[in-house]
Amino acid sequence: MSVSGCGVLQRPQRPAWRDAAERQCLAEKRVAFSAYVQPARTIDGPGICGLLTPLKVTRLAGGAVELNSEQTLGCPMTAALEQWLAEVVQPSAMARFGQRVVKVSSMGAFSCRPIDNIRGAKLSEHAFGNAMDIGGFRLADGRDIVVVKAWTKGDEQEKAFLREAHAGACAYFTTVLGPGSDSFHYNHIHVDLAAHGNTKTGPRRYCKPTPAQQLTPPPSRLDDGLPDPPQLDEELDVAKLRRITPQNSQRAMALGSLDVGAPPDPTRLGNASRINRAPPLAPPRPSGSPLLLGPRTAATIRDDGAFDPGEIGD
Repeated sequence: MSVSGCGVLQRPQRPAWRDAAERQCLAEKRVAFSAYVQPARTIDGPGICGLLTPLKVTRLAGGAVELNSEQTLGCPMTAALEQWLAEVVQPSAMARFGQRVVKVSSMGAFSCRPIDNIRGAKLSEHAFGNAMDIGGFRLADGRDIVVVKAWTKGDEQEKAFLREAHAGACAYFTTVLGPGSDSFHYNHIHVDLAAHGNTKTGPRRYCKPTPAQQLTPPPSRLDDGLPDPPQLDEELDVAKLRRITPQNSQRAMALGSLDVGAPPDPTRLGNASRINRAPPLAPPRPSGSPLLLGPRTAATIRDDGAFDPGEIGD
């Protein structure tokens, strides 16, 4: 007599690490709940899709950065987005444009679907609230930096900003895919926290296309419409000046009305008694006439470039 056992059909279960990651993130309070970040009811299915504690997110950075629509995300993903915005996106925007990002355009977060919506493919990280697709950014002045346009057709600062945002994301997310990685990501940057395994240096990460050297350095200052200052070949130590001759008068003019015949004024020169930045150039003087530096000194420059105060009159 044989006895056959009765099998019990069990529904698929999400991998345990996903719920564990959510619980750890919440326990560590890596995300602060607010009017813009609110916990919602558990999403359980269809299938293994879902989140233990989904968060409904409308703004990030304490409300300073708006999302174009409400997004459903897990705690780990929300925390990573916050950190990336604060430590990569905002510093890059300030360096490139002199203003902050105030809005992120999301093209999707939670969605129970396969990778790239390909039938038969394994489930996307979007199915677990563990991914976001970013289509662009808005600056404080209303300027939109849209990935599909600016990645290849934007100006140098726009292109460099998007590449810095993409490359910087590779340190905060385990998967980063942008235009050029494949045909599905031509118009957005995909970021997620998929588990690709570990290495001796941390989680294995996929970042495509491989981050390249930035296209152009950030501007050193905002364009105020003024010409750049002239480049000075060397600093001039006025504490050692003795006599001046007519040659190289342009260098002497850079000192303006400084009286080199008098003791150094600490309120003007500082303790080091050195000039590190030249004042505005004085108006041109007639050729061959002495240069007057201060009320008592006829000043010129020797052939070797040194200043000489000359004879001091009463």
